[in-house]
Formats: sequence, C-alpha cells, structure tokens
Amino acid sequence: MTSILIVGASDTGRAPMAAALLRQMVEQRGLAVQVASAGVVGHDDDPPEQEARTAMLTFGLNIDSHRARSVADELVSAADELVAIDSGTARVLRARFPGAGTRIWSLGELAGRNRDVPDPFRMDVGAWITYAHELASMLAAALDSGRWVALAEPTAAEQSNALPTPTLATTSDLPAAALARILRLLDVQFDMPALLHWEAARARIEVEIGVATQPRVAADMAPAYGGLLRAALALSTNPPKPTQTTALRAACVRLEHPVTADDLTWLSMQIGGWQGK
Repeated sequence: MTSILIVGASDTGRAPMAAALLRQMVEQRGLAVQVASAGVVGHDDDPPEQEARTAMLTFGLNIDSHRARSVADELVSAADELVAIDSGTARVLRARFPGAGTRIWSLGELAGRNRDVPDPFRMDVGAWITYAHELASMLAAALDSGRWVALAEPTAAEQSNALPTPTLATTSDLPAAALARILRLLDVQFDMPALLHWEAARARIEVEIGVATQPRVAADMAPAYGGLLRAALALSTNPPKPTQTTALRAACVRLEHPVTADDLTWLSMQIGGWQGK
C-alpha cells in the first residue's frame, strides 16, 4: 500500500486536517493509499486544536483521537511521499532529511498552485473552516493530477485477484451531489427548523457551496456566484426566516446549470433586499 506522510509544523492543526481529508478522498476513490501526519516541531501527544476538530466535523470527519508526533527518520523512511503543508515546512524537511529530497513536495507544488494555506492558529473557527475547505481543494487538485493514483495502482497480480468494486462518483459528479446536499438542508430548515442546528447547518452549506460552484464548462461563472451565495447566507438571520430559506433555495437551484452573467446580475439584485425578506 502506498504511504503518504503529511507534515506540518506542530501536527495539531493543518496537518491532521489535511490527513483526514485526504484519507476520506482516497477511500471515496478506492485507492490503496495510507495517509498519516507528523510535525517538524515537538508537540508529541498533543490533541488537535479544538477549532481543527470543529472544522473537520463540517466534512463529517472526527479527528478527536489524533495525537501529534514529531517527524523522525523511521517515518520518513517508511513514506513513499512526504507532503509538506506549506513551502516553509518543505524547506525544513529537505534540509533535515536530504536523502529524501526527491520524495518531498509542498502541497502547493502537488496541486499546481503557487499558494500556501495560512496557519489559522488563534483565529476564529470560521477561518479554520475556510482554510480547511482550501486544503480540501488543493488535495483534490493533487489527486486529480494522477500522481498519487499512479503510485497506488495495483500490480497485474493484484488486479487479477481483486474483487469487483462499486462504481464511484467522478469529479464531474461532485458539484451536483453537493448541491443536492445543500437543498436537503434547506428543505429541512424550512419544513422542520426545530430539528436543525442552524450554525452547524450554515457551516456545512458554506463548505458545500465551494464544491457546488466548481465550474463545469469554460464559461461557467459558478465560482463568482458562490461568493454571492455566501454573502446572501451571511445576511440571513440566525436561524433564517422561511422567506429567506425559500429565497436561498431558489438561488441555489440555479446551480443545476452553468452560471451565466444574467444569473450573477439576478442574484446581486436579490441580495440587495435580502435582510428585508
């Protein structure tokens, strides 16, 4: 089984979040990849930051049992690839373990982005959720590159002995699935609001908006539309009024098709009177 070690600073924030997210992704894609995390500074046996645990719950993940550990020779030797959470950590790893230089990459490099996800330490939980979503996006981009898929491909002997596996959702299915989850949450909020914890639902909707607004065609303006949806969500009361829930649902339904400039104009006009609904 291919082994990937995600390395952060203290192994209590971004690294365990990224490891949990990547484990979820490789499981969904049926890849034989083992994922773990470690840190370059000693916070051994510390639990994850509370905000990191809360952020992961919005993805349906529980990292309460994680305990930090320091990156060491045996961990580096056992890993097929070491993924530094940012470029600074990558430099530290390359200096500390020069023999593993060809197996060390920053997450930004693997995702094809000139970007490091900031450390949200001591920020509010909203920042943690935002950066967790960005980590998920970069990990998905790294997976889509095919690099880890190639590492995890079974041998011919393994393929001949493998049991049939169910068909998994492709990347193109993800926006539609995310939109369906948003609409289900909004329907519950409208029909049975007492059953829904709105703060948790809002956080989940924000995450799903990011997935649902991935462009499906070249001219799709869904990412910009997603920004407007988040603004509309922020203007709603807590919990939202039935009229606000209905309006938000109508806005989300437009994501069933590629977003046009007319859709952006329409939603911009709707947001102008959002608080008065």
